[in-house]
Amino acid sequence: MTLTKRISTIILTTFVITIIAGSSAFAQKAPEFSNDLMMGDKTYAYLIADKLEYRSVGGSNPIMWDIKGYIGKDLGKFWFKSHGEAVPNESQAHMEFQGVYSRAISPYLDVLGGLRYDLAYEHGNKSRGFATVGLQGKAPYFIHFESGIYVSEDGDISADLEAEYDLLFTQRLIGQPIFETSVALQETSEWGVGSGLNNIGLGFRLRYEFVREFAPYIGINWERKLGKTADMARTEGGHVDSFSMLGGVRMWF
Repeated sequence: MTLTKRISTIILTTFVITIIAGSSAFAQKAPEFSNDLMMGDKTYAYLIADKLEYRSVGGSNPIMWDIKGYIGKDLGKFWFKSHGEAVPNESQAHMEFQGVYSRAISPYLDVLGGLRYDLAYEHGNKSRGFATVGLQGKAPYFIHFESGIYVSEDGDISADLEAEYDLLFTQRLIGQPIFETSVALQETSEWGVGSGLNNIGLGFRLRYEFVREFAPYIGINWERKLGKTADMARTEGGHVDSFSMLGGVRMWF
C-alpha cells in the first residue's frame, strides 16, 4: 500500500470515528433544565378522613370526624383541618376548623401557623376564633404527632397535643394507639374550660386496609376531664369521664 493510500485510510477512519462518537454524545446529552424535573418543585394535593366514626357513649352515640388535607410542595403546604363530633338526635355539635400554612424545617418536622375557628351548638349557638402556631411530624420511633398553641380573640391561651403510632400486625392489619391532651392558661367558663390541664384521652383502633386508601376499623376510646374543667362538668351535670366502643373508616385520596 502506498503512502498516499495509507494517509487516506487514516483520515477516513478518523472521520468515521468522529461521526460515531459525536452521534453518541448527542444521544446522551442531558435534557434542558426545567423545574418540572425537580421533585421538590411539584405541587401535590391530598385529602384524608383520618377518623370518621360512630361511638357508643352512654346512650348519646355521637358521630366523630377528623378530616384534613393540603395543597402545596414538599417544603410548603396550605392545610385545611376539621375536627369535631355531633349528636344528631340531641342537636348538639362541637366543630373545629383550621386553615394553616406549614413549612418543613427537617425531613420529619413541620412548623405551622394560621387560624382556627370553633363552633358549638348546645344550649344556644356560640363561636370563637384563634391564631395558632404549632409543630407536626414524626418523633423518634415513628410516633406521629400534632401540637398547637392557640390565642383566642379574647387573649385566652391554650394548647393541645395528639400522638399516635401505627403498629403493624401484618401488612394490612394495623393497630393504632392514640394519646390526646390539652391545657389552658385561663378559665373560659362559657366553653366549659378551666385553667390547667383540661383532659386526657386514650384510644386504640384496629384497622384493616383492603387497599391503602380504604380501611374500616373498630376500637375503644377513654376520655377524662381533669381539674377545674372536671369541676365545671360536675356542676352542669355532665360526664367527667367516658368509655366508648367505636367503629368507622379511614380513607384518603
